[in-house]
Formats: sequence, structure tokens, C-alpha cells
Amino acid sequence: MLSVEGLEAGYGRARVLFGVSLEVPPGRLVCVMGRNGVGKTTLLNTVMGALPATGGKVTFEGRDVTRLRPDQRVRLGMGYVPQGHETFPQLSVIDNLLVTLEASAHRDQAAVEEALEVFPRLKPLLKRPAGFLSGGQQQQLAMARALVTRPKLLILDEPTEGIQPSIILEIEEAVERLHASGLAILLVEQYLDLALRLADAFLILDAGHVVRSGAAQDLRDEEVHRLLSV
Repeated sequence: MLSVEGLEAGYGRARVLFGVSLEVPPGRLVCVMGRNGVGKTTLLNTVMGALPATGGKVTFEGRDVTRLRPDQRVRLGMGYVPQGHETFPQLSVIDNLLVTLEASAHRDQAAVEEALEVFPRLKPLLKRPAGFLSGGQQQQLAMARALVTRPKLLILDEPTEGIQPSIILEIEEAVERLHASGLAILLVEQYLDLALRLADAFLILDAGHVVRSGAAQDLRDEEVHRLLSV
């Protein structure tokens, strides 16, 4: 599904990623973990093409996508939910979904209803401007927008950050449901307990390097706790 080999990237002269490699097989959920500032968001932005790679290779379904634009990757089946509940705040909930649908490869109206089935809390709010939603509702809308494109791989950057506990539970249940449906997921997540419940495999970044990886049960190791402690 997704293969990242020796990925390098940064901002100007500041190099952030140093030869990062990872695999997301079809239908699997891989969790990227690490302390703040170690390169997790930079990794996702580079995988999606929002930040150009300065070295290495990104392959999706056997195709080299390293030099493709983000919109081209979306049309191939990569869905991205960046950090920060990104929506079009001036547009209503339904218009956020329809604008995304218009830019998708399939433009099937049924995809909107399918996304709303995953996040039913949004259904009574369809006419409300996204900017008037709570942080948790905006996060659900951001995820629903990605689902409207019917991705083969869903990439999530800390979807529970800054969200009230009741919505965190709903987001976790949605991710679990999507994973159970066979959707491949690459998830950046800070909460170790959440990663233990959801992930099939994990990798830990530190200073732009992969310092540990393995199956989800290995997250219980003391060394993992040390690497993730502040």
C-alpha cells in the first residue's frame, strides 16, 4: 500500500527527517509516535507532498509518488487530515463536504452520506458554518471531508489533540470502525493507551530518526515508555 524509503526533508537549511522508512500494508493501522518536535508532522506532510522530499522515495500502491502534488496523491487514494481541525470556516458543514467532493476523483454524492454515517453528530449541523463548530466537531468535519474522497489510505495527524473527552471517544470509535472496514491508516498519536487499542504496528521518531518500530504489543516495553516520556 504505502512504502516510505529513506525519506529526508526539512525547512530551508534545517533538516528534519533523516532517512525515515516505514510500511503501511493494505488494511493495517500504523501509528507514528514520539515527543513533540521530533518530525512526526513533517513526515506526514512529506508523505502527502505538502513538503517536498529532499531525499528518499514515497511509493503508493506500487507507484512512485515522490514528486506528485498533494492533489494528485489525493486522486490516487491518499486522504490526509492535518493537525488543527482544518476546514473552510466560512462555509457550512454540507458545503465543506460538497466542495471536497467536487475536487475528488469520483464525485459520487453517496460518499457524503457515507461520511456522515461515520460522524452522525454532524447531521443536525449541516447548515451551520464550520467556523461556529466546536473544536471536536471541526475535527470530525475535517475527517469526514477526507472520507468523502473515498481514500484507500487515511493519514491522520493527532486527531484527538485538544479535543474534549467525549469527542475523543467518538473519534476513536470512528477510526476503529474505519480500520475494521479494511481501510489502511497512518496515524500520528501521542496517547499510548489509544495507540495500544488501535494500532497493528508502530514506529517511534526521535530527532528525525526512526529509533524503534514493531508490533502493537511491543508498545508495552519499558524502552518505549522511556522514548515517549517528556
